[in-house]
Amino acid sequence: MDDAITLKKLEIFLTFMRTGTLAGAAEALDISSVSVHRAIHSLEEALKCPLFRQEGRLLVPLPSAETLAEQGLQVMQLMDDAIKATRETAGVYSNQFKLGALYSLTLNTVPQLIAGLKLRKGDLNIELMLNSNTQLFKQLRSLELDVILVALPEEFHEADVLTLPLYQDDICLAVPPDSPLRHLKETDLSGLDQATFVTLNKAFATSRDSYRAFENAGMTPNVVMEVSDIFSLISMVSAGVGLALLPRRVEAVFENKIRLIPLAKDCQVIQNITMVCLANRERDPRILSCIAECRHYARRQHPAP
Repeated sequence: MDDAITLKKLEIFLTFMRTGTLAGAAEALDISSVSVHRAIHSLEEALKCPLFRQEGRLLVPLPSAETLAEQGLQVMQLMDDAIKATRETAGVYSNQFKLGALYSLTLNTVPQLIAGLKLRKGDLNIELMLNSNTQLFKQLRSLELDVILVALPEEFHEADVLTLPLYQDDICLAVPPDSPLRHLKETDLSGLDQATFVTLNKAFATSRDSYRAFENAGMTPNVVMEVSDIFSLISMVSAGVGLALLPRRVEAVFENKIRLIPLAKDCQVIQNITMVCLANRERDPRILSCIAECRHYARRQHPAP
């Protein structure tokens, strides 16, 4: 590309196309009309094609100018987006904060964290996005999200992210409220090899942990349905479609629809509810505020003796 084609000249050209006159463009940009005319003429020379025809003192756009204006607007928007993404990656402050979380965390954890974060940074515009573990990590790494709240296994370690544990939750057997199993103090999954089960699809952490529990019990579950959110899963269990494995955190809200039974020690699985951000964005002031609030939340879950 010719060195004479610059973003500044493109900005002047686009302003002229918007205002329609040299004087209007000059006023909008706080430069002289001569500077506007010079920039437009320089673009024509660099492009090696005319953009305008002269009618007296007026410059009338040719089709080539309309094409450059249409494409140039896209270039300027892409550049704005690139600058914004670069600044956010470097930790330059923005009022927009995008938080991602698992559906099940909206019952208690997410509302408390958002309330605390708003007290710390009242000017933050917090956008909440709900998804599966797999999708949340993809969105974090593509910079669609600033922080995610997910369930991680004990052995999780990836160098490009920073993790902050919030609390642990255990996986339980979910049965309908009128199930004969509801009075059990605990259950061994190996004794349920004839039962039918409903699960979340495999992108979800609870699905992953459910299959780990089945593996620990040495059984292959008879899965009759997969669903795409935890609330549908609870409804299927309540309706008697099948049993399921669910985290204990849903019990208090849905105790009228399901009963949760602890798993026997041999098949227990623990979920680690964790805040995750990209390691290279840790110094972003918004993320620092979220880290501080998550630490405060974690301390409340494990008060000092």
